[in-house]
Amino acid sequence: MYIPGTIRKEAVMPMDSVHNYFERLVFNEIKENYADKFEDSNALADMACIALNRIPPRYIRYDIDMSFYMSVEEHIDVEKKVKKAVRKAYKKVKRFEDKFEDEIA
Repeated sequence: MYIPGTIRKEAVMPMDSVHNYFERLVFNEIKENYADKFEDSNALADMACIALNRIPPRYIRYDIDMSFYMSVEEHIDVEKKVKKAVRKAYKKVKRFEDKFEDEIA
């Protein structure tokens, strides 16, 4: 509580460490399995956005916190969700790219 006439010390909060747990997993899935599928790297960024929008975010500070408290079944479920979301994102971006190429041909 702030009392007038006193010096107020602000708590410093390290916001840089806050992130969506699924970002790294989605980025890694794309790099490992889809990096060579498009000539334009912007398509990979589009894939990441689409995939991440399909998975409810889990904001954390440290990945180890999430990993440590998950069961083996939860790890498997997360991996399946990420693979499915990225696969669907790939199909969507690929369809768009194919349609665009057909229109300019």
